[in-house]
Amino acid sequence: MHPPAPPNRSERVHDSDAAIRQTDSDAALARLSAVRKGYLTDRFISSLVPRAQLQPLRPPLINTGTYVRSEAIDRLVEQWLELSKSEGQLCQIISLGAGSDTRFWRLMDGPWKGQIGAYFELDFPDVTLKKAMTIRNPKSGLSTALGHSELDLGGQALHSSRYHLLPCDLRNPPADIFPELFKEYLSPALPTLLLFECVLVYMSPEASSALIQWFVDFFNPSTHTPSPGILGCTVYEMFGLEDSFGQVMMNNLRARNVSLPGAKPYTSLESLPSRFLRHGFTSAKALTLRNIRNNYIEPSELERISGLEMLDEVEELNLVLEHYAITWGVKAPSTATISSWIEWGLRPVKQ
Repeated sequence: MHPPAPPNRSERVHDSDAAIRQTDSDAALARLSAVRKGYLTDRFISSLVPRAQLQPLRPPLINTGTYVRSEAIDRLVEQWLELSKSEGQLCQIISLGAGSDTRFWRLMDGPWKGQIGAYFELDFPDVTLKKAMTIRNPKSGLSTALGHSELDLGGQALHSSRYHLLPCDLRNPPADIFPELFKEYLSPALPTLLLFECVLVYMSPEASSALIQWFVDFFNPSTHTPSPGILGCTVYEMFGLEDSFGQVMMNNLRARNVSLPGAKPYTSLESLPSRFLRHGFTSAKALTLRNIRNNYIEPSELERISGLEMLDEVEELNLVLEHYAITWGVKAPSTATISSWIEWGLRPVKQ
């Protein structure tokens, strides 16, 4: 009997993409677990997880990591909205590789609802197709926040007055896909925040650099927009994978057919801000999740979550959190417009 033929290139690419999409399912299940155990509040996540009531809970280590990640990114987003409000402007948020994220619905369910001028979610076409179907399903309860909405591109895209779900492969040249995708929905004049949560690490450094540069160019002063909006960016992902623990992480992912080409240039925490600074960002900073957990979350909140369940793997948790970081940066079109925006970022709490 002959051995099976090796997969052709298209099949290998498809398998690799399927493995990457599975990481979003893992993140959604982790968030669902953290919500069920009381770490987080999110009444929308169960609508985006199939058979949510039957899914097993995740270990305390994963629940804690999910909490720290979510708490930090939520703070950065809310600060961005607060700064936009203080400037008397609505803002735009673009979540790239959004997957099963619920942030739009959580924001629309809270005090920042009126500050969102436009919210965009981009992901693989089959991901956006499934999400659009879920949103349009009356049982999910997700369509209420949208008001009137319309499907586009064969059901892979969805548009409402403020929310836009857009299908694309972010590894493709942005100049080839973004102008037709964003059309007139994206304004160069409003403060705009880009969110990358475990996205760029799956792309080549060249592709992720082209992605950021497209937005930098879009928000540069021009004859059509002499005073463009402030551009902000937040990246959450792993880094520094050359040590023994990082190699274990890499091997575990390889076993699932997942590679991390985007992690190679970022061997240290100090190297992470260069992702933005090389594109002319005004300022950039990075923190590990371990540092955020120890110094940027209120002691009372840490005490609350420590009482939710017993965490035995403290050393392992610290190792994991030391290999994940959140990086944020701001690009102002001129020094005159930076003012309070330069203060945007996580701030340590009093211990």
